[in-house]
Amino acid sequence: MKRGENGILAIIGLVLAAGLLKSLLQVEGQHDRDIPFYSTASADVARKATDIYRSNNCKNCHSLWTLKDALQSVPAPMLDGIGSLRTESWIYNYLSSADPQSVLPSRLKKEYRMPSYSKMPDDERRLLSEYLASLKVKDWYLEQTKKSEYEKLTGMEPPK
Repeated sequence: MKRGENGILAIIGLVLAAGLLKSLLQVEGQHDRDIPFYSTASADVARKATDIYRSNNCKNCHSLWTLKDALQSVPAPMLDGIGSLRTESWIYNYLSSADPQSVLPSRLKKEYRMPSYSKMPDDERRLLSEYLASLKVKDWYLEQTKKSEYEKLTGMEPPK
């Protein structure tokens, strides 16, 4: 080999070694690239509940699986991970309330506030509650989820 070729091979080797080392070090922080949200619901419950979600136009205000309606302008809390923040019975009581703001006050203008679903059939409210309670967030992302919910509800940073 010529002298210039040895230098080029050495540089390529160093670049490859640096890339490999960087990849190995990133594995330790791998969870930062994982999707932090998951559901514990059965496929049947998920299908039926998402049908209810769609038919009641919940996506007009809320995001689910981090997908937002392109025309969404209401700063409603995302539903991903809500089951790590609220229990099934809390969600059911909230959906059943004639005045959801009495359960969870809203800073939004009246026309953007959570409507009452107390007139929704009880079995649909129960199914939706079961599904929403199944929407969990991985432990490493729980604090970020709590912070996001607080900011959406209050419009402020959480106290430290």
